[in-house]
Amino acid sequence: MKIHVDVVSAEGEIYSGSATRVFVPALMGEMGILPRHAPLLTRLKPGDLRIEKEGEEDEHVFVSGGLLEVQPHLVTVLADIAERAKDIDEAEAEKVKQRAEEAVAAADSHVDIARAHAQLTEAAARLELVKRIRGGH
Repeated sequence: MKIHVDVVSAEGEIYSGSATRVFVPALMGEMGILPRHAPLLTRLKPGDLRIEKEGEEDEHVFVSGGLLEVQPHLVTVLADIAERAKDIDEAEAEKVKQRAEEAVAAADSHVDIARAHAQLTEAAARLELVKRIRGGH
């Protein structure tokens, strides 16, 4: 049994196809979704969206956040930013994380600190995903 998955962001469609299972970084923790899942709407946090496909390698997509809608035969991810893990530049991701760490250290107001922490969380999740995928962890 399969479920259809659509992943879109402001830049366009990232993935559209069938899957046997989908794992998403929901705000309250990782969720696994199987065909015939109960309807659901929830927010996403930065992390790895993993799409398991029968007889093929898993598809990994970094999402910076967004919304997840689940229907019994359809998963729709409306991501703020989405990027296939294989397309992420590890060196650039490391630089972005370093800049975010510097922004956290230099922040001087609650708003600046919150914004810097959000950027650091996103940068760290992107870098962790690319290292795990390329490192085979």
